[in-house]
Amino acid sequence: MAAPSLDLTATSLDLTRALCDIDSVSGNETPLADAIEAAVRAHPHLEVTRLGDTVVARTDLGRERRVVMAGHIDTVPINDNLPTRDAVVDGEPHLWGRGTVDMKAGVAVQLKLAAELSDPAVDLTWIWYDHEEVSAELNGLRLLAAARPELMQGDFAILGEPSNGTIEGGCNGTLRVEVRTRGVRAHSARAWAGHNAIHDAAEVLQRLRDNQPGEVEVDGLAYREGLNAVMIAGGVAGNVIPDECVVAVNYRFAPSRSLEEATARMTELFAGFEVEVVDAAAGARPGLDAPLAQEFIAAVGVEPTPKYGWTDVARFSSLGIPAVNFGPGDPTKAHADDESVPVAQIEHVEQSLRAWLSRR
Repeated sequence: MAAPSLDLTATSLDLTRALCDIDSVSGNETPLADAIEAAVRAHPHLEVTRLGDTVVARTDLGRERRVVMAGHIDTVPINDNLPTRDAVVDGEPHLWGRGTVDMKAGVAVQLKLAAELSDPAVDLTWIWYDHEEVSAELNGLRLLAAARPELMQGDFAILGEPSNGTIEGGCNGTLRVEVRTRGVRAHSARAWAGHNAIHDAAEVLQRLRDNQPGEVEVDGLAYREGLNAVMIAGGVAGNVIPDECVVAVNYRFAPSRSLEEATARMTELFAGFEVEVVDAAAGARPGLDAPLAQEFIAAVGVEPTPKYGWTDVARFSSLGIPAVNFGPGDPTKAHADDESVPVAQIEHVEQSLRAWLSRR
């Protein structure tokens, strides 16, 4: 079978089809990364670097400012939703299939513009990276930041994550802790001889019910926090009083809080219990006061909203680079079996970015 290839002269819609129809579930990105690398190397105005399955393409025109555009090329597993097909949703043309929303449509727009914009108003860095949908240790953008941080430097960054074609500033942080209760095993026929750890978990759940967070305003955007039990495990056998129960709790916190502050809040909330942090990622402030961000907002002509979920804008924020999310597709359709992107949003995002990056 011939290696897949990409035609960057195609429309963004057709390019989205082509990207989606190349299987690139996390761990299998190499064929798509090969196709992307070959396609952008054909354009002499781009300096191309490959690190694993991450492809970086840069202009070096001596402009005063640099904008970084990034998008991940992997998807979650397929569930009978490839190949892509045309669809009509609520009377509007859509492209249906795995990856159309998260986030091949955004990548398609980026690739097309990377090929076409040989004389942009700012220098551009385009990054297409692997392993976003799996463990953070494998994330291609994280590995790039560790190995070649200079390739991520810029004055402003845009991540093409689905945002319904609007600008979503920053992102919430996420913290996952395990709250553990301890008991004493005994035969269930003589329960008084033991202590039931699962029963003690009721207090953990009650504290969660009584302490639901609200909204926190950060730089003019209201971030809605979330605090939820997402898993519970305990028990030994049908006739044994359990001596341990673990409640997994996910805290989505506003970007005004540091990881240390979020962790301290969980430790305080569950005082008296064992609390272990098992996963953590800081959020990102909106960064909308940066000059390039202000210019971008004015050019697109939309009111920015907060990003509730965590995205890789946080990696740019950690490097001191203000970053926003801007891409086609409804975020609630990401990973859904009926994932589909409105054709009009693909066109809107392409037109908005082309006009802004070409301005003089």
